[in-house]
Amino acid sequence: MKWEENFLLCSLAALCILTILEDSEGAAVPVDTKGEEEEGLNKQVFVAETDASNFFKRRTRRSPKSRAEMIAENSQRRAADERRKEYHEEQLYEWKSYVEEEQDEQYERSHEKSQSWRQWHYGGRYPPYLYNRYGY
Repeated sequence: MKWEENFLLCSLAALCILTILEDSEGAAVPVDTKGEEEEGLNKQVFVAETDASNFFKRRTRRSPKSRAEMIAENSQRRAADERRKEYHEEQLYEWKSYVEEEQDEQYERSHEKSQSWRQWHYGGRYPPYLYNRYGY
């Protein structure tokens, strides 16, 4: 009996929500927006037939590139090479600084260990070398 009441209550709530949402406006674009906007898009996307045929006849696959095309491609290639070079230099600089920092830390750790070892084993028994010379 309890599950029948729960099912009936959930069904009633779902029905109420669906009727409320049916009346509200959704985020869909209205269908009747055809007109000048679509014609403007067609003008931008599509080219006249004569221009399209001239586009493909202008340069075939085996014909040499024009001087302007060569210059443009070379400048793009040079710019890409320069960006790649700068990127790799930056990566190398970061790696070198990281390695230097790691070596410094390693040196400090080993120096601290050797100092603590000296203090533990020779703590105050022998003075430093300069003051421990025999005077002959």
